Amino acid sequence: MLPPVLVAGLDGRSLVLETSVLRRDGHAVEELGTGRDLLLRLPASGARLLVLGAQLPDLALPEIIQRIRSNPATRAVSILVLTPSGAPEALDAEALSAGANAVLRRPLDAARLDAWVAKLLLVPRRVQARVPVQGHVVGTPRSAEAGHFLGLTRNLSVNGMLLASPVRLAGGNDVELELTLPRMPALTALARVVREAPEVSWPYLGYGVEFLYLPQESLDAIVSLVERDSVPAVLTSPAAALPGIHSTLRRDNWVFEILSPIQLGGEWQVEIRRAPRDLWRPGRGGPFYVVSEATPEAALKAARAFLSRFV
Repeated sequence: MLPPVLVAGLDGRSLVLETSVLRRDGHAVEELGTGRDLLLRLPASGARLLVLGAQLPDLALPEIIQRIRSNPATRAVSILVLTPSGAPEALDAEALSAGANAVLRRPLDAARLDAWVAKLLLVPRRVQARVPVQGHVVGTPRSAEAGHFLGLTRNLSVNGMLLASPVRLAGGNDVELELTLPRMPALTALARVVREAPEVSWPYLGYGVEFLYLPQESLDAIVSLVERDSVPAVLTSPAAALPGIHSTLRRDNWVFEILSPIQLGGEWQVEIRRAPRDLWRPGRGGPFYVVSEATPEAALKAARAFLSRFV
């Protein structure tokens, strides 16, 4: 039985009508009347996704998000915030700063809402595994100078992949992808370029891309591949079981922890974790990013370089 999707601060029945993913997959939607009811129910619910509105009668939206993220029993849940069109725009930024995964403002685009709900339901799983795999990719950038290119995929997860491209792609570009992977049917995806990946060597240019939308058959195939062939990418057990903290970095309202390198297979991986500055305690950060290199020194250097460029 699928865990429920918890809703507070908005009408749960309307959410089901607006979100075809929930209806199609049979997710039960459980609506809580107050923020305190939600905080009591969330730890035992097993919920992967929490959808919040701005109409909580007892707690401010940023406050309840901060309280969820500060509790080890609840901080891994995905949080999607839906704000009304008349809400102050500063509320969106406050919700993201407090730890929301995404904020969407009404009126909602149905396809965009479905894509975010589908992706956030998988967030607790996506940080656990990724697969080193190589296959062919046909890409079509959604830009004025759109054309096709033939590239390669390297690491793959249900959230995105490492793309080796023969052409330069701008950050934030949306790209339509067709993937041909070993022992897999042809897959399609809509993805967005979120970072440059210097670990990809010449003659290719490397990019980290995040999946914005996967058709159900593509999603099912990738989930099956990840669950079958995965190599652990990060540890999601309690903080005491994590590698030690190598160093910390403060940026704006966040504290980032760079964990000590661990060896997995033939490479060294360094996990980056983060927590809001006012809630941070050593070892209490949530999953944020993982880098992989041939040596522990190179992995630490890559982690520092990533944070210097993107935070």
